[in-house]
Amino acid sequence: MLTQEDILRLRADFPILNEKIHGKPLVYLDNAATTQKPVNVVNTIVSHYYNANANIHRGVHFLSQKATEAHEQARQEIADFIGAKNSNEIIFTRGTTEAINLAATSFGEKFCSQGDEIVLSQMEHHSNIVPWQLLAERKKLKINVIPISEQGELDLNYLKNILNEKTKIVAVAHVSNVLGTINNVKKIVEIAHERCIPVLLDGAQAIPHISLNVSGLDADFYVFSAHKIYGPTGIGILFGKEKFLEQMPPYQGGGEMISKVTFEKTTYSGLPFKFEAGTPDFIGSTAFAAALKYVQTIGIEQIEQYENELLKYATEKILEIPEVKIYGNSKEKSAVLSFNVGKIHHYDIGVLLDQQGVAVRTGHHCAQPLMDFYKIAGTVRASFAFYNTFEEIDFFIAALKKAVKMLS
Repeated sequence: MLTQEDILRLRADFPILNEKIHGKPLVYLDNAATTQKPVNVVNTIVSHYYNANANIHRGVHFLSQKATEAHEQARQEIADFIGAKNSNEIIFTRGTTEAINLAATSFGEKFCSQGDEIVLSQMEHHSNIVPWQLLAERKKLKINVIPISEQGELDLNYLKNILNEKTKIVAVAHVSNVLGTINNVKKIVEIAHERCIPVLLDGAQAIPHISLNVSGLDADFYVFSAHKIYGPTGIGILFGKEKFLEQMPPYQGGGEMISKVTFEKTTYSGLPFKFEAGTPDFIGSTAFAAALKYVQTIGIEQIEQYENELLKYATEKILEIPEVKIYGNSKEKSAVLSFNVGKIHHYDIGVLLDQQGVAVRTGHHCAQPLMDFYKIAGTVRASFAFYNTFEEIDFFIAALKKAVKMLS
């Protein structure tokens, strides 16, 4: 496991962690929203703007070819990181949200007809609900929802019972952004595939915390954002099996995604370019790959083990505070701690924690159906990364106790 010496060494790669907030040392516990960026990622962005800034795929000159090679190399490295068989199955998007919108729109156009059904779960982020609702409204589809237990675990027996010949796709989170629940996605895929139903997995919260192999999972679609795994904002990927992507129509039209354009008819490029209209974020893609390399140098298994220790420690400490209620107590859980304290409003706790330098997230976390299940308006959410320390958790707990005392 990572030692405290390892963590202190790695923290030096993140200059923002030395910031002072309201005169207090920053304790950054909002990693589920976005992670901080190491120096090598920022340097990659600067270096490529200074040394390889030219539009890709379209130029015969040296800089264009250099930028093109870096962009396509990044695609291959991302494919290798997630265990994809072919880099053509990696579609660059602006992030998880656009990736799901792309999948829902394009898959729905090809494979869904009036009366068909889509399966989601009760713990989904709005980004894995609303795109499917838009599709359902447009094509008159039905949405079925897998319920959860009070502990925050999906009812997979219910999933088995609702799948039928009209079910066209199952779309669920790999890890809940609120509860931290690590869903048994391999089992979900197996259940769906028994009925020849494809599965889309929202991996935004899984990718920085647990080892991933999409081929091993046999996932049909997998989506995530670079900024969740120490990379830049504004870029992410849709992984899709070639057999589906080949049949799906383009999501957007314009340059790059065409083969030939006439006013009578346009033909489209092959994969992956069919889904990448316009100039891509070729600087972001190289920084994305740099972030994944950085994670690989640490080791995702070591990161997972250390973060699990942080979560265990934080959970034990926070339960010492009277009237604390934790939301999400599944057996398999990632580094997220969502809670409320008695009748104190989550927003008020968040404000007072901020005054003490502690950054947490408050609100419904873009998961209002989940809040409705628990009959609450929102929670305080502390989320951990490998650069967090046990001392920071102690500081967070002390600050929380002080906030609760002031608000009681």
